[in-house]
Amino acid sequence: MRKLNVVIADDHPIVLLGLLELIERDGRFHVAGQATGSDGLVQLLEQQAVDLVVTDFSMPEDSLYGDGLKLVKYLRRHYPTMRILVLTMISSPLILTHLQELGVAGVIQKRHLHNEIEVALNAIVRGLEYQSCESIPESPSENLLTLKARFATLSPKEHEILRLFVSGQSVSEIARGQNRSIKTISGQKIAAMRKLEVTSDQDLITYCLSSNVF
Repeated sequence: MRKLNVVIADDHPIVLLGLLELIERDGRFHVAGQATGSDGLVQLLEQQAVDLVVTDFSMPEDSLYGDGLKLVKYLRRHYPTMRILVLTMISSPLILTHLQELGVAGVIQKRHLHNEIEVALNAIVRGLEYQSCESIPESPSENLLTLKARFATLSPKEHEILRLFVSGQSVSEIARGQNRSIKTISGQKIAAMRKLEVTSDQDLITYCLSSNVF
């Protein structure tokens, strides 16, 4: 049986090394390249035939190809037969559902990488999708209703603060622009995050951008 060519991408060298060792243990796969950002990833894909990409969802690189959903959309559009496994620390059901809708082969929570990668690779070989037992998304229709319901609970001020924050302004910049204290703006932002059920700035930004809220 021909070994499947794999390219791995993560901006943390230690994660890359661990991923390399875990995949190379499986004789059915060959790691044909490694990248620390989306530019390097796409360059590797342009040079050779690749069966599977295992990529981090969030890579802090100013790139034409972006990261997160933008990168996944690019890969699905330009390499439609290639399978994609996404590594992430994001737990938002809306983001996970969006990835599922884009047609990724699976999503692995980074903290469970060592336990889940073997199961995910087995699914890939069998032509199946892998779904982490910890992050089973709701249906898209349920998510749409959930999204509207959650944003409907925001006050006008909370909605405006989130819009400014997602546009790139810091809490202190928003405070100056709104003529409010940093403590007040920070409290309103935290209250909005609680209503949306997100626990980090990364989840918040990804949540809003992927849902085209603003």
